[in-house]
Amino acid sequence: MSARTKSSVTRDRLLLAAAQLLHESPGKTVSTRAVCERAGVQAPTLYHHFGSKQGLLDAVVNYGFTQYVQGGEPGDTGDGEMGRDPVARIRRGWDDHVRYGLDHPSFYVLLYGQIEPGVPCTLTSRAEAMLLDLLTAVAREGRLRVSPAEAARQIAAANVGVTLSLIARPDGDVDLGTSHQVREALIDALITDASAPAEDGSAPTIRTLAIALSAALEGGTTALSTGESTMLREWLHRLADQSPAG
Repeated sequence: MSARTKSSVTRDRLLLAAAQLLHESPGKTVSTRAVCERAGVQAPTLYHHFGSKQGLLDAVVNYGFTQYVQGGEPGDTGDGEMGRDPVARIRRGWDDHVRYGLDHPSFYVLLYGQIEPGVPCTLTSRAEAMLLDLLTAVAREGRLRVSPAEAARQIAAANVGVTLSLIARPDGDVDLGTSHQVREALIDALITDASAPAEDGSAPTIRTLAIALSAALEGGTTALSTGESTMLREWLHRLADQSPAG
């Protein structure tokens, strides 16, 4: 076995040992000594590969969350009605997120429960970008009551909050009904129902149309100059920021 291959195997053993200990003791501190004993190495080897215990934990969380994201775009079934409807995919993405947290509580708490103020999490950026893309598609249909970025912030915050609250519940006391209720209340508040009759208040308003056109302009247009596009976007943002009654 080459030195490089041996080094890679040792690194993987440390990752696996840390992941196993985190899974076996959710919510508890994993010691450097326990990880090294499980992996069959000495502490200097851990520091050689990861720099510190926190470096190892960051690598484990990165690996765990990457597996979740690489499973596919949240809510994407690849075909059928679910794959075409962005709102259905947002619902499915919400449920996938909650299920990931419940299935991997130690990974999840490390990822979302120990954030630093003002420091965005680079590990979750891909999943957040996927959500923003789905909401932009909803906005282009004239169905979004706020900007895609604002809707994404609200959904992400609620999704994480619900997941952490469910993880904190005693074993066997996880009620996914709470998650579904919060999800539907938020979607109803942010997105109009395309199937509802106009008299129920689902008809496009100046605000939702401004949001739709603003989202469509993100792809660029050759019909307007740079200055004209900038001015139009400013007007659209003003219309989008007005009160719903406006």
